[in-house]
Amino acid sequence: MNKNLKKILISIIIFTSICVSNVFAEIKVGIILGFTGPISSFTPAMAKSAELAFIEASESDLLLSGKTISSIRIDSTCIDTSSAIKAANNIVSQNVVAVIGASCPNIAQAIATEVTIPNKIIMVSPSSTSPSLKDLVDSGFFFRTSPSDIRSAQILADFTKDKNIKSLAITYVDNSYEENLSKAFKAALEAYNIKVTKNSPHVSGKKDYSSEVAKLATSGGDALAIISYPDRGGKEIIQASLDSGTFNKFIFFDGMIDNSLTDEFSEKLNESFGILSGSKKKGARIFADLINKNGINSGPYIGESYDAAALIVLAMQSGNSTSSESIVKNILDVANSPGTKIYPGELKKGLDLIIKGKKINYEGVTNVEFSKDGKIKGSFLEQVIKNGKFKSQQQR
Repeated sequence: MNKNLKKILISIIIFTSICVSNVFAEIKVGIILGFTGPISSFTPAMAKSAELAFIEASESDLLLSGKTISSIRIDSTCIDTSSAIKAANNIVSQNVVAVIGASCPNIAQAIATEVTIPNKIIMVSPSSTSPSLKDLVDSGFFFRTSPSDIRSAQILADFTKDKNIKSLAITYVDNSYEENLSKAFKAALEAYNIKVTKNSPHVSGKKDYSSEVAKLATSGGDALAIISYPDRGGKEIIQASLDSGTFNKFIFFDGMIDNSLTDEFSEKLNESFGILSGSKKKGARIFADLINKNGINSGPYIGESYDAAALIVLAMQSGNSTSSESIVKNILDVANSPGTKIYPGELKKGLDLIIKGKKINYEGVTNVEFSKDGKIKGSFLEQVIKNGKFKSQQQR
């Protein structure tokens, strides 16, 4: 064998070795969100926020001795359970070590029960807030970075009381999740002696809701609470209310806190209000600058999405392993006090401290803190529409 041929063969072997090493150095994580369906307007920003944490960890060169993370996005639709399960099985077959999602509780329930828990893959949901998911939390392989709706219903009732609303009507998009949320909200309001004049469903996707609004208005009320989404009847219900002059003040849960509403109605919604999961503390301020620099739109659950990804990354490092069992074992340890507080944009610092055997306390965007059984309390921001724009006020 001549020297030139020998050099070529050695180069090929070295190149092949590097390529193989890079393949095995890549960690795959699934992102299962409703990229189509009722919340499709804000899931792209959620995915980008999670991927921002993965990029940050990958570029640190510290994650498990220089490994990188790639994300595999799949569409849960938030509607088609069988399609979501099929898609989830598909990414499991691609050897993902963890899943971020799902974005809607019915889909989260199905995917966790049928796919991730049986395969012992951790799923961290940034937005599945239904109390019915308690049993999933208890499984050990399901976490969420957003608090239960029982708490959000109470917080919005507190805010409604403070806004001096004495009576209101409620309409919710016609499915079990929103129905249960409406019942929790109604119970919290009535504990304050706030009269709920009517609590009724509306079907999704109609162009005209004038008859539904007329029926709601016959019972009266200082405001109309809409438990829906802008593209599942929310916008059209507001339009019908304004056109008929029946309601001019609206109360929103997070699914309706969307700039598309203020783009559509502007100052006509002034003094309408709601709540959005979030914080005004240090981590939230840092994150606001971070997403601005990276061209990510603000919206519901983006902070929770970044936090979900960051927790997975830090738990990997803490256990020195990409196995789901190890991530589950270490996630509470990196999330809770005591330890050095880690904020958005500081994942490299967190990874380095873990390498050095130091304890960290990931505060993140939303002041992450889990109870011993994996439940999260969470915090909320008051949202009031002023001058035709959503404005964040006090944190609750």
